[in-house]
Amino acid sequence: MTLVFSGVELNEDFRKLSEYGIHESSEIVVFLNTITRARDEAPSRKVSLVVQTSSSLLNAATIPLEMRDACTVNDLKQLLLSRKILPVDDYLFIHRQRIMRDSCSLRWHGVENGDCLYVFKGTVSRSGY
Repeated sequence: MTLVFSGVELNEDFRKLSEYGIHESSEIVVFLNTITRARDEAPSRKVSLVVQTSSSLLNAATIPLEMRDACTVNDLKQLLLSRKILPVDDYLFIHRQRIMRDSCSLRWHGVENGDCLYVFKGTVSRSGY
């Protein structure tokens, strides 16, 4: 992002706002710059997490895992299915009380080391009223 005050770009981190003539009630214009993902995206890293199944699945199992944060929720499902931890079925994964999207990465969902993901049998349906 780029900050501009009175036509001057605020690009020197060590200068105080008062040196630019900025005071209370001053207006600063913010421009959001586009980024190139390949160049600006942080490298993938491993995260340790725990998958907690509901009581209707595997008697409420707790499964410690380590995955790359660039992996998607679908990758996580496939890993659990391939290790025969989950039977073949439809599942919802929940992180921080939010349903996780299959096609989005763990990083996109904000999964950090030590986080717990909850898995429930079922699907999400969007119905109109």
